[in-house]
Amino acid sequence: MVRAAHREPSEIITEYVNLPDVPARSRLNKVGEETPAAAGTKLIRLVAVSFGLLCIMQVILNISFRLALYKKTSDIEIICNNVSETDELRKLADHHFQQGWVYIRPSFYYISSTTKTWKDSRKDCLQRGADLVIIDSIEEQDFTRKFHKPLWIGLTEGGRKGEWQWVDGTPLTTSYWGTGEPNNFEGKTEDCVEIKFHDNKNSWNDIPCEDLNFWMCEKKVSL
Repeated sequence: MVRAAHREPSEIITEYVNLPDVPARSRLNKVGEETPAAAGTKLIRLVAVSFGLLCIMQVILNISFRLALYKKTSDIEIICNNVSETDELRKLADHHFQQGWVYIRPSFYYISSTTKTWKDSRKDCLQRGADLVIIDSIEEQDFTRKFHKPLWIGLTEGGRKGEWQWVDGTPLTTSYWGTGEPNNFEGKTEDCVEIKFHDNKNSWNDIPCEDLNFWMCEKKVSL
C-alpha cells in the first residue's frame, strides 16, 4: 500500500522560491561562458570598429593618391613648358642663324661683314631689334676677341670727359682697356671704343667715332 507523503505548505513555497532563474540561465551556459547573444553583440561592435578603421584608411589613401597625382601633373606641366620653351628657342635660333647671328646664352650676336662709323653701326643694330654689344662678364669679353678683327662695342665717352657709359645708359664699372688706353692718341677726340688687341684679355681701344669699323650687335632673349 502506497503511503502519501505529507509535506508542509512552507516547504513547498521554499522549493518554489529556490528554483533557478530562467533568464539568467539563458545568459550563461556554463560558469563564466557567454551566451550566443552576448557574443553576437561583441562581434557587431568589432565589425563596426573595423569598418570605421577601413573608412579612415580609405580617406588617407585618397589624399595620398591626390597628392601623388598633383605632383605628377605638375611634373608633366614643367616638362611641357620646358619643351615649349626649347621649341620656341629653336625656332628663334633658326631664324637668327639664317641671318648670320650666333647664340651664346643668353644673347644672340651679329658680327658685321662691312664697316661703318660707330653711329651708323649702332643704327644698323637698332634696325635689327638689337644694340651694340654691352660687355658685362669676362666670358663675353673673351668671346668678342675670337673674331680677330676690329669691332665697335656699345661703349662711348659720356657728356663729361673721362666718363664712359654703355648704350643702355649704365656707367662703366668693369673695364678691359689695353695698355695705355684710353689716351686720345695724337690729340684726337676718341670717344668710341673698339675691340683691337685680340690676343690680350685687355683688348679695348678708344678711337674717333667717325672711323670705319666692323661692329657687333647683341640681342638679349628671355625664354
